[in-house]
Amino acid sequence: MEYLTLNNGIKMPMAGIGVFMMSPAEAEAAVESALKSGVRLIDTANGYMNESGTGRGIKKSGVAREEIFLVTKLWPTVYEKETAIDETLARLDTDYIDLLFLHQPTDNWREGYKNIEKAYKEGKVKAIGLSNFPEDLLKEAIDTMEIKPHMVQVEAHPYFPQTELKKILAEPGMGLMAWYPLGHGDKNLIREPVFTELSAKYGKTNVQIILRWHVQSGNVIFPGSKNPDHIRDNFDIFDFVLTEEDMEAIARVDKGVRYYTATPEMIAQYATMELQPDL
Repeated sequence: MEYLTLNNGIKMPMAGIGVFMMSPAEAEAAVESALKSGVRLIDTANGYMNESGTGRGIKKSGVAREEIFLVTKLWPTVYEKETAIDETLARLDTDYIDLLFLHQPTDNWREGYKNIEKAYKEGKVKAIGLSNFPEDLLKEAIDTMEIKPHMVQVEAHPYFPQTELKKILAEPGMGLMAWYPLGHGDKNLIREPVFTELSAKYGKTNVQIILRWHVQSGNVIFPGSKNPDHIRDNFDIFDFVLTEEDMEAIARVDKGVRYYTATPEMIAQYATMELQPDL
């Protein structure tokens, strides 16, 4: 495993598992399997409605909590709720969160950020992040918040490597977690000739080549899978290194194309979308 050191000195694994679109029972099984396979980074969210299952998977794995880097996100409808973070901790059955994000840039994000800052000072949160925030609001957070964010979580993959965003992150030394690391499973991306060529060169799959590119680009990855074999394969990327020439060849795949764009209407919907009970 390789690690990223955040700008507050916290070290986090550069590869983990995400449980987006999993039921609580599926998240429980996937997290338990991943941790028993050696994975130590887990990504969930209020909005996934499976934090309780994630917490159960952690307990069932038998892996000590201090060995796990646990990431979750607050949903906009609880940004201003004083007990939101304590309720998140209760669902996850843990005393602290290693990295806590605000999930969406709704109008009340500043109040939500202050709640996370308070939890950070109290030791309930070890690092602060912003998920899906546009560059202007990210810059505002960097410039105006008492505690500068340590991480962003955004769409990133070879078709959209976030080159311009990384220039913004460089000055405060912020990290990037990449969702849709495989381009939302786009077979056109996965089957790009450069990945097939490098697959043959290194004896790895096209997917493993892409995930290795992420790590060498400085991106933290958390591909989701319910299949134990796929989970293990996704982490079999630390026994080889792409050359500078390989990385330059992959850079030419950049199309400036993203798969998800949040419209103002979608953001407004997120601001009022109440979550179902997390069982």
